[in-house]
Amino acid sequence: MPAIHQIIGLGEVLWDVFPGGAVFGGAPANFACHIAGLGERAAMVSAVGDDRLGRGAIAALEARGVDASHVRVDQHHPTGTVDVAINSAGVASYLFAADTAWDHLAWEPTLESLARSCAAVCFGTLAQRSNQSRQTIRRFVEAAGASSLRVFDVNLRQGFFDSETIRESLQLATVLKLNAEELPVVAAACGVAGTSSLGTLQGIRQRQGLQAAVLTLGAEGSIIVTDREISEQPAVAVKVVDTVGAGDAFTAAVVIGLLRRLPLAVIHRHAASLAGFVCTQRGATPEIPPALQAAEDTLGSG
Repeated sequence: MPAIHQIIGLGEVLWDVFPGGAVFGGAPANFACHIAGLGERAAMVSAVGDDRLGRGAIAALEARGVDASHVRVDQHHPTGTVDVAINSAGVASYLFAADTAWDHLAWEPTLESLARSCAAVCFGTLAQRSNQSRQTIRRFVEAAGASSLRVFDVNLRQGFFDSETIRESLQLATVLKLNAEELPVVAAACGVAGTSSLGTLQGIRQRQGLQAAVLTLGAEGSIIVTDREISEQPAVAVKVVDTVGAGDAFTAAVVIGLLRRLPLAVIHRHAASLAGFVCTQRGATPEIPPALQAAEDTLGSG
């Protein structure tokens, strides 16, 4: 039985508002839900409003097995929302509400011990769009133990980022996760040039001294590079309903695989299979089928 690790989602909690209704989401919250669904101990650090959506967000986290005791209830700002549009290929675009509860994530003394006890923490750029939340996020990541995975899931959204935020986040990270659209932005921010996706990803990993760098390429598959290995994996062929949450599921599978010290090829196949499944479902955090809950169970698939 694998050891149970304490893994943290750090940043925004919000509701994805689709044409047909609202669905619980937010990249680090999705990540935490997938971590719990894969059998590890997940907690969320964020803030929600004292409103119906805030209470619903906490209930949604708890229903998915995520510790929500570090999700602060803000009396003065609403729970975050984002309007989601899905194009004909099932790919999502986002329009975020301004000045929401997660923009006012304040440091609390209990976060110090949580940070020091975690095996991994995942954070991005979106929740750093406000100064207060940015300071809290960076303080938490800096407080994480030296052996912790500090996962920077870039998650560039709606212009809520700049090169300085990217560079400073990379300096805190040990693992980078990004997609094809984000790759040239991150490469430019840290002064890396490459003639291919793989070459650029390797250049970023080497320049920043990262343990691993992960690139998702949609229908073209994905790449994971470490200081010793390169793994390239084709995308799992599925009928796409929407892509919301697929990248977060991929990240969760990679983090758990790294913590469990599984072979990179096994980690990668599991991540691709899990992301492919999420693409077949409406919403970001569907229940994970038993056959996808352990990386070893995907060895015979493909």
